[in-house]
Amino acid sequence: MVHIPVLQKEVLEYLDPKPNENFIDATIGNAGHTLTILERNIPAGKVLGIDADPEIIKNTKYSIQNTVYKNRVILVCDNFANLKEIVKQEKFKSVQGILFDLGMSSWHLEESGRGFSFLKNESLDMRYNPRNPLTAARIVNYYSSQEIEKILKDYGEERFAKKIAQKIIEIRKIKPIETTSQLAEIVKSATPHWYHRKKIHPATRTFQAIRIAVNDELNNLERALPQTLEILKPGGRLVVISFHSLEDRIIKNFLKEKAKENILKILTKKPIKPSLGEIKINPRSRSAKLRAAQKGR
Repeated sequence: MVHIPVLQKEVLEYLDPKPNENFIDATIGNAGHTLTILERNIPAGKVLGIDADPEIIKNTKYSIQNTVYKNRVILVCDNFANLKEIVKQEKFKSVQGILFDLGMSSWHLEESGRGFSFLKNESLDMRYNPRNPLTAARIVNYYSSQEIEKILKDYGEERFAKKIAQKIIEIRKIKPIETTSQLAEIVKSATPHWYHRKKIHPATRTFQAIRIAVNDELNNLERALPQTLEILKPGGRLVVISFHSLEDRIIKNFLKEKAKENILKILTKKPIKPSLGEIKINPRSRSAKLRAAQKGR
C-alpha cells in the first residue's frame, strides 16, 4: 500500500526545513513526512522519528535502511507523551521544528489485524503498542454500562452513547464480544434506521471513542504539547495535524494560551484543510486540520 502523507505541501511550508536543521517527527508512521523533510535539510540535518508501535518502527527502519537518508534518521519506539525524556536519551539537540500527524496510518487500518476498522472482521484489540494491557475487548466486556457510555460520549461525541452501552451489556451477558463485526452490529441494532443512512458509518464514533480510550490519546497529546516548548529552539516551529474536533480543541486552546503568554506566535489564524484535489486522491485526508506556531526568538 502506498502511504500518502496528509497536507504534505503545507507541512513543508510551515516547518520550513533548511539545510542542516534538526527536526522531530513525533508520529513517524510510514515516514512520508520525514522523507520530505530529509530532502530539504541536507547534507547534515537529522530527523528524530518516534512511534508507539514497534511494528511501525520495524517497517520504517526496513524501508529507510536502503536510502541515502539512513544515517540522518534516529528511530525510537515510544509514546510522544515522553518527548522530553526521548530527546534527552538520544541527546538530540538544536531542534528547529516538531511535527505531530495524529492520523491513524493506513497500515493500522488495512494490515495490522488489530481491529481498528469496522469494515474488517478482526479481533477487538485497537492497541498501537501491543505491550499496552488495555484492549478494546477488555473495555466492551468488563467495563460498566456507565463507564462505556462515558467513553462513547467523551471521546466519540456519540449521541446514542447510552443505548449503545446498554446494548453492549445486554449482548455480552449472552456471549463475549470478541470481534469488530460483532461490535459494529451491536451499534447498528442500538441506533435508529435514519442514523444508518448518514454519510459516516453508524459505528464510526464508537470505534473512534474506544480506540482513544485504549491508547489514552487525548491525555498523551495534552502531556506532549507543553514539552515541545522546552525542546524547540527560539524561532523553532510546531506543526500539528488533527483529525477530529477533540484533538483540534486541545491544540487550538494550547496555542491560544501560549500566544497570550507571548511564548508562541500562531502562524495559522484558521486551521489549514486539504484541497478538494488532495481529498480526491486521498479520501482519508478529508477531516485533517493543520495548525502551526513559532516559538518566540
